[in-house]
Amino acid sequence: MGLRVPTKNNTKLEQLLEAIEADQELNQLWRSANVNAVDRFGISDHGEVHIRIITNAALRVLRLLVDGGVTPSVVQDHGLTAEDAEVIVVLAAALHDVGISIHRDDHERYSLIIAYPKARQLLSGIYEDPALTAMVAEVLHAIIAHNSDQRCLTIEAGCVKLADALDMTEGRSRIPFDSGQVNIHSVSALAVKSVQINKGEIKPVRIEVELHNSAGIFQMDNLLRKKLHNSTLVPYVEVRAAIVEGETEKRLITEYRL
Repeated sequence: MGLRVPTKNNTKLEQLLEAIEADQELNQLWRSANVNAVDRFGISDHGEVHIRIITNAALRVLRLLVDGGVTPSVVQDHGLTAEDAEVIVVLAAALHDVGISIHRDDHERYSLIIAYPKARQLLSGIYEDPALTAMVAEVLHAIIAHNSDQRCLTIEAGCVKLADALDMTEGRSRIPFDSGQVNIHSVSALAVKSVQINKGEIKPVRIEVELHNSAGIFQMDNLLRKKLHNSTLVPYVEVRAAIVEGETEKRLITEYRL
């Protein structure tokens, strides 16, 4: 699967993407994760499409932060570069949900089991120790910290966590809900028309969300707000949501019975 990530002359990122593209094991892990998520748990896609969306979203957020003067944690703490931060964000996004191939419940921790050897393998041709081990540790932190309740300690982890929450357009919510059930989870999941990541006016990053219906506020409060507030990015991200103009809101259900 092609992640279709704009590398912007980052040669290390180009090498990583080539390694990911050629890795049959990783590509199958994505497919197996989606079988568990969609076919067995009946929740939204957590496979290849999700990986592509959040990889690009996380990288865009990071680049906007850097353009806005924010220093990536790997630069501040390990003396590496912003290009290395891009590698961390992309690899963590690629590996963050592989644990679902084992089980959806507690999948962040299962992802760590798979991600440690896989991250070392994919980065071993690009970095040498001690930088290799530092990079792998940063990737693992970003993976475990994408859990809503897990506190982020790095800018890179915050980018992955926020990006994961942003994959919520028209049924792609990261909030689990039972397919076919009429409740606030399923209705609100259909209420988000679009999500855009732009340069902010007040802060480096602005998230703009268009809603078909005010039920989408549930997604904002219970997913986006929670992940953003438990990340490192609160000082750098502004969020705006608006209901699409029209005489009436989009009808999402025809009947509700209790």
